[in-house]
Amino acid sequence: MRKPPAEIGTMEEMRAQIDQIDAALITLLAERQAHVDCVPALKRAAGISAAAPSRAEAVLKNVTAKAEAAGFAPELARTMWREMIDFYVAREQEQLGTGGADR
Repeated sequence: MRKPPAEIGTMEEMRAQIDQIDAALITLLAERQAHVDCVPALKRAAGISAAAPSRAEAVLKNVTAKAEAAGFAPELARTMWREMIDFYVAREQEQLGTGGADR
């Protein structure tokens, strides 16, 4: 069980707790990636473009709002997700090309 940050008294303890949080984040991001890795087949079947700009913007808007509500820097969340979206779109375009609908 993690302590609230204000209750941590040493850098060693703070770093250990941050390392635990980082590990949990990586686990969740790997789970997200496993889902995203299945997207190209679904997009191909539905005729959706790899980029799907309207969906990307909806994801960014959602992440920004959730970050703000959680007390996480919304501009950082938006930047992080923009990087992930760009990375995965590029991977999908290798499989799907650049055609398809924006859905």
